[in-house]
Amino acid sequence: MGIKIIMLVVFFGVMLAIGFICRKNSTDVNGFVLGGRSVGPWVTAFAYGTSYFSAVVFVGYAGQFGWKYGIAATWAGIGNTLLGSLLAWVVLGRRTRIMTQHLDSRTMPQFFEQRFGSKSLKIAASVVTFIFLIPYTASLYNGLSRLFGMAFNIDYSICVIAMAVLTGIYVIAGGYMATAINDFIQGIIMLFGISAVIVAVLKSNGGFLAALDGLARISDESVSSTPGIFASFFGPDPLNLLGVVLLTSLGTWGLPQMVQKFYAIKSEKSISTGTIVSTFFALVVAGGCYFLGGFGRLFSDRIDIAANGYDSVIPTMLSGLPDTLIAIVVILVLSASMSTLSSLVLTSSSTLTLDLLKDNVIKDMDEKKQVFIMRCLIVVFVAISVIIAIVQYRSNVTFIAQLMGVSWGALAGAFLAPFLYGLYWKGASKAAVWCSFIFSTVVMLANMFVRGSFPVLLQSPINAGAFCMIAGLIIVPIVSLFTPKPDRKVVDEAFACYNEKVLVPQRSALGDKDR
Repeated sequence: MGIKIIMLVVFFGVMLAIGFICRKNSTDVNGFVLGGRSVGPWVTAFAYGTSYFSAVVFVGYAGQFGWKYGIAATWAGIGNTLLGSLLAWVVLGRRTRIMTQHLDSRTMPQFFEQRFGSKSLKIAASVVTFIFLIPYTASLYNGLSRLFGMAFNIDYSICVIAMAVLTGIYVIAGGYMATAINDFIQGIIMLFGISAVIVAVLKSNGGFLAALDGLARISDESVSSTPGIFASFFGPDPLNLLGVVLLTSLGTWGLPQMVQKFYAIKSEKSISTGTIVSTFFALVVAGGCYFLGGFGRLFSDRIDIAANGYDSVIPTMLSGLPDTLIAIVVILVLSASMSTLSSLVLTSSSTLTLDLLKDNVIKDMDEKKQVFIMRCLIVVFVAISVIIAIVQYRSNVTFIAQLMGVSWGALAGAFLAPFLYGLYWKGASKAAVWCSFIFSTVVMLANMFVRGSFPVLLQSPINAGAFCMIAGLIIVPIVSLFTPKPDRKVVDEAFACYNEKVLVPQRSALGDKDR
């Protein structure tokens, strides 16, 4: 117990110290929200990865999908690596940085306003962001109760409040820069923690080959009658597994807290280095989480899914580890949760301040006042998320849990297609963006309230969210063809940034001059 407490105290102390050290970088809006667009490649890459993978992935998704699909759940981690990290950086990284700086947009709603020349789009996007980020923020506390119950005799409410207060302090003090640097440290903890846990769990089952052989011997007639299905390449349900891969991988392309990491990229080198580092991080963390969860059924004699749910899978797998490793796991999960929480509350506060309150509710907001209001709203958002998490835990309010489930799908479905086409295609119209916003929010809310009316395949919020993302990619170009063309002046102004001339060393590009 002493080791666990000492490690926690050191961890929290470092987080708070960095927050106060970075206070000097958060005196204006650009510094507080984007770190002055001067964040280095390694820090940006880790900030992207740690915002991507939270305790929801480690405890919730890894346990649930590992139990359902066996070792095939690793495909979700591979998808997160290739689609959610590598391709996201390649497709979005450079263009997002160039156009958002050119348009002077600090948030995704601001991008929609300036790219499509519509203030109403900015307001709509900020409302959607506010509505669906809050319950998503509250979901980050899920899983902590079981892990802390396993490692400490601490009430869940105290754990949640302590984590939220400490996260809020360093975000309020240091803004984006403090969040990014802490994400870097938390990311290193996650890399080593996941690796150590995987090795320990496999070793406790006789090694990788013995664990895989044991998994192949497990059967569940309610899932599949095929022998060895949980150790197979695609598992018992490839179609639903594909939905998981798409939502958790392609979904990052439309999430405001993820995309805004590209706004803060410092240089061209940051993109190439960040792409490699972020991809490696996703491979280890996401691939490792889902790979670990795939062996969950080896502990089926100690797990009662009907009574305790899927969140009990990973904690049960870890309960037999040495005390030092359990302490590392607790800090690992805290790191994953705090990094994502800091990113979400910063995104929520900046969106509400810059896109809803500024000029619409409060006139003549100078830089100092904007930063002050954002700091106040961080307190509000953290408090709301804590209240939701505690209410859900104590009263088991299923409505809240359902709303958390549709948050990712609604946000990614609404924003992915308009943002992607906005960066690459001059023909995307305002009407098409509105259709994407409305379609995804309506479908995901309907999935929550009248799920039984949906086709069987789309009753799952995960499949419904993946469907909304794919549908948006089709809706935007089709609607754009049959609606008024975008304002040519606005479009040309936005895309002019790609034609600006820059000087680069000859090692980066050959000159046209004959030698």
